[in-house]
Amino acid sequence: MAKMVLYKGRPEDTDGREAKEIKAYDFLDRLGVEYDRVDHDVAMTMDDCAEIDKVLGSDTCKNLFLCNRQQTDFYLLLMPASKPFKTKDISAQLGTARLSFASEEQMVKYLGVTPGSATVLGLMNDKDREVTLVIDEDVLKGESIGCHPCMNTSSIKISTADMIEKVIPATKHTYRTVKL
Repeated sequence: MAKMVLYKGRPEDTDGREAKEIKAYDFLDRLGVEYDRVDHDVAMTMDDCAEIDKVLGSDTCKNLFLCNRQQTDFYLLLMPASKPFKTKDISAQLGTARLSFASEEQMVKYLGVTPGSATVLGLMNDKDREVTLVIDEDVLKGESIGCHPCMNTSSIKISTADMIEKVIPATKHTYRTVKL
């Protein structure tokens, strides 16, 4: 990855940035949420995010977009990058028989993002609240949460308190806590 620089808030120059990324910054700014940002090459894996985390000073969450077998219930799971994802653990806690990854089309439809860019900020696009937000308890114990601003070419750090008290309520969602 190219050398990364830590910035406060939104980029001054938005030329060449996707509308969905700018929408995420607009959303946070309207809420008065402070955030640090780093721009980087496309990050598709948690290994990519490990380098970004060093610059951000925060751990990027795994953001997994899941659905039930019938593809009628959708879940956005935020969990620590260090924990393995075991569908059996989460399925039991959510009371659903089997979970799998939702399709790219469903991710675009419900969150307005593409694979590699799943983020809690995508919930601002889920106006009908069809996605259930699920957060591992260890994510809630941290001081901050790292995520993408709807594009995986930037990452931001938001305080956990702001995420829980401002961002999630502004999306009109609630969340369920799980222990993985």
